[in-house]
Amino acid sequence: MKEITSIEQFNEIISKDEPVIVKFYAGWCPDCVRMNMFIDPIIEKYNQYEWFEINRDDFPELAEKYQVLGIPSLLIYKNGEKLAHLHSANAKTPEDVTQFLDAQTV
Repeated sequence: MKEITSIEQFNEIISKDEPVIVKFYAGWCPDCVRMNMFIDPIIEKYNQYEWFEINRDDFPELAEKYQVLGIPSLLIYKNGEKLAHLHSANAKTPEDVTQFLDAQTV
């Protein structure tokens, strides 16, 4: 996963014509660490997406704008629009993440 380090970079990434996934996380978050332990095979399987991550604590205005109330959260964007959002409570296991991704029609 590529790290997003600025609001400008974030806006450029979510404006792509192809769907992208952005993971909102924080360094202190145990569920984020747990997700990191199982996400690599999922990224390989769902390689039709470009995957990015952004530290929610560094960009609270983005987290607020896109209703990221819990972390980790996976958001799918295309052409600057949020298409889907996997909230933290539903992102605890590999099965949760794959079910979410399987349900997408982007």
